[in-house]
Amino acid sequence: MEQGTNRALDAWQGAFGDEYTKRNAPLPEVLGARLKMWARILSSLDGAPPDSVLEVGANLGLNLRALRLLTQATLTAVEPNASARARLVEDGVLPAGRVHDGFGAKLPFDDGSHDLVFTSGVLIHVPPADLAATCREIVRVARRCVLAVEYNSEQPVELPYRNHEGLLFKRDFGQFYLDTCPGLRVRDYGFFWRPATGLDNLTWWLFEKP
Repeated sequence: MEQGTNRALDAWQGAFGDEYTKRNAPLPEVLGARLKMWARILSSLDGAPPDSVLEVGANLGLNLRALRLLTQATLTAVEPNASARARLVEDGVLPAGRVHDGFGAKLPFDDGSHDLVFTSGVLIHVPPADLAATCREIVRVARRCVLAVEYNSEQPVELPYRNHEGLLFKRDFGQFYLDTCPGLRVRDYGFFWRPATGLDNLTWWLFEKP
């Protein structure tokens, strides 16, 4: 990895990542918004829900807490921050054996090992130098579908994040997946507008593997 990538990963593994975990409490209204989000996304699979789901960059599991209520799939998490991994286990979101230390550019799984692999608010924090490797790894370990739920920008742009540089990047992640991973097919896409959903103006792209 290049220096910028190492610096970003160090931030998420350390005190900066710990503070992020503390800010993202699983409040009822937050989980309610995630339930609606996932109900909409899963409806795109036409009654064929995934049997296994991997979240890359799960933090304390807001998405996984919602998915537990909506699907019988086996859920797995990859998360670089130790305090967030501990919360996943302590709160009973996942058993310890399905919580893995790692990051998107190097996933500890076999090819096609999970029906659905997704990120939510994670690709925006991946330095551009490491983004292609991250997307390819996600596609590699996905059997059926890949999902990205991220901030969108027509043009790539870097923005300050809590007074830090090198930690927030926006672009059209859907187009980036299509350009980087030939063969993906668009299954569905959409936008979660904050006033209507309580979510933070998130764009989502759902892809199928050939």
